[in-house]
Amino acid sequence: MEGAGDFRPLTSSVVMNFGFSHGLLVYSAGMRMAPQETRTYLVTAVTAGRRSLFQVTATAQLLERTIVDYRSQGRLLLHAFVIMPDHLHALITPAPDVSLEKAMQFIKGGFSFRLKSRLDVWMRSFNESQILTADKYVGCVRYIEENSVRRGLVSRAQDYPHGSAGREGWDPMPVHFGDGAGRVRT
Repeated sequence: MEGAGDFRPLTSSVVMNFGFSHGLLVYSAGMRMAPQETRTYLVTAVTAGRRSLFQVTATAQLLERTIVDYRSQGRLLLHAFVIMPDHLHALITPAPDVSLEKAMQFIKGGFSFRLKSRLDVWMRSFNESQILTADKYVGCVRYIEENSVRRGLVSRAQDYPHGSAGREGWDPMPVHFGDGAGRVRT
C-alpha cells in the first residue's frame, strides 16, 4: 500500500497504477498533498567573492551534473535553471522529506565536494522566494531563462549553454498551481 509520504521516480506503470505525476515523481491517486509537497522556490546561490567559477565550461557542467544527479535521486524537482559566471538561479520543488535548506546543501555541498577546491566555493547563505501562484511560476521561469540575455552573454536565451532555456526534459509546473498541464514555455 502506498503511503502519504511516497515520493519516487516516475515509471509509466507507476502512473497507471497509482495516480498523478510531478515530472519524475509520482503520488498516489487518492492522496492529498501536504504543505511540504506544495513548496516551489526560486533560489539563488552566489559564489564566494563573486568569483566567476562558472565561466569555465567544465565547472558549469559539473554544477549542472550535480543538480541533475540529485534530481535523478528524487531529492528535488528541477523546473528551470541558469548557471551564470558567478551565481546560480534555479526553480526547484524539494521532495516532501527534503527541506529547502537540505536541497540547497545537496546542490552547493555536492558541487563543492566534487570540485575539490581549496578555496571557498559559495557564499554561506542563499536567497529564496516561495512561489505560490502559476503566474509567479511563469514569471520566475522567464526571469531565470532570460538572465543570460539581460547580462549580455547571449542574444537569445536558448543559445546560452548553461541553462534550461530551449532544452526539454525538465520538470513541469507542479499540479498544485492549477491544471498541472505541464511546463509553461516563455
